[in-house]
Amino acid sequence: MSEQDSSLLRKIAERNGVSEGAVRTVFEALRSGNGTMAQFSHPEFGGMAQWSSGMTMVGDMFNDRMKATLNAVASELAEHLRNAPRSPSHDRQDNEVSYRSPSQSSASWWPSGLGSPSSTGAQNDLRYAVFPESRRLVIEDAGRSTVYDTGDHRISGVSQAQGGDRTITFNSQSGVVRLSELRQLQD
Repeated sequence: MSEQDSSLLRKIAERNGVSEGAVRTVFEALRSGNGTMAQFSHPEFGGMAQWSSGMTMVGDMFNDRMKATLNAVASELAEHLRNAPRSPSHDRQDNEVSYRSPSQSSASWWPSGLGSPSSTGAQNDLRYAVFPESRRLVIEDAGRSTVYDTGDHRISGVSQAQGGDRTITFNSQSGVVRLSELRQLQD
């Protein structure tokens, strides 16, 4: 991490009344999410939390102040990442959640010919890759891959519910998109 990044993290932490470690966690998750989305776990944000422009979720779901703080922190960091030269991302693991920069994937688990994913992510035995150029989404659940047509949706965020139903939804310019709303192309 550059000295400029470290200085920015300190300032954001002070301005928002959170620890530098909390801001660093959001920063690393945003970097892994190509500066557009973050999924991470940190106690200052109630445990598991997610952010993308227009969507903020914290572990303490009724804590509006915590949501506003995360939104302020993540928005400023996302702006910084959009304007800063891209630095190499590193794999990260937090509470069984792993993130990988699409450019780091040494062995693609998705079908060939889709192009480069704009974002990828995984939790437990479910993972996804979003391909905006080919308008495709690939979901791998317990080793079984399924390709979906995203149509006119420009996917910008992902939410995955924990527990028995393992619901996964996506955010687009039109709002929340459920997997069941997308046309399945192949198994």
